[in-house]
Amino acid sequence: MTTTQQTPQTIPVQIHQTDALIVLAAPMPGLEPQDISVVIAGDKVMVRGDYRGSRQETGDLLISEWTIGPYAREIVLPQPVNGSLTNATYGNGILVLAMPKMERGSAESYTEFKLDVIEATVGQRIGHTGSELRPTTTEEHRHKRDETMQKAQEAVRTGFTRWTPGSPG
Repeated sequence: MTTTQQTPQTIPVQIHQTDALIVLAAPMPGLEPQDISVVIAGDKVMVRGDYRGSRQETGDLLISEWTIGPYAREIVLPQPVNGSLTNATYGNGILVLAMPKMERGSAESYTEFKLDVIEATVGQRIGHTGSELRPTTTEEHRHKRDETMQKAQEAVRTGFTRWTPGSPG
């Protein structure tokens, strides 16, 4: 069976906002996190999902009413966002971008990234943490999470039941 280059499918999106964030959700079923790339430039977001190969073309196929990528979409947001502080998650076939809003008139930034693989079909990219939107990386976030879990486990082992996350160890 011959395979041909497929035209990217347009991704439907849901976009909502809070005072500090614009959040975009887009279904991209059948991909692995490393197949997804995101470009954020000012008020423009470009999302791409690469074609995963011929999994759907194996065997004696009787009916095929869906495909696994490629996907592509460019969206113009109502205001610029900070791409370097953007958090991205991918799970259950849904990509979610939490993009901190930038002040109007701020210098626009350009950010391009792929998601880090957490599990086979789960990925993330951490750009900020906390209510103050402090810059961080996925690795720093994981390290802090692991430290918190170790402190909680130690508190349980020693019977210290009043420990709360963020309190001194």
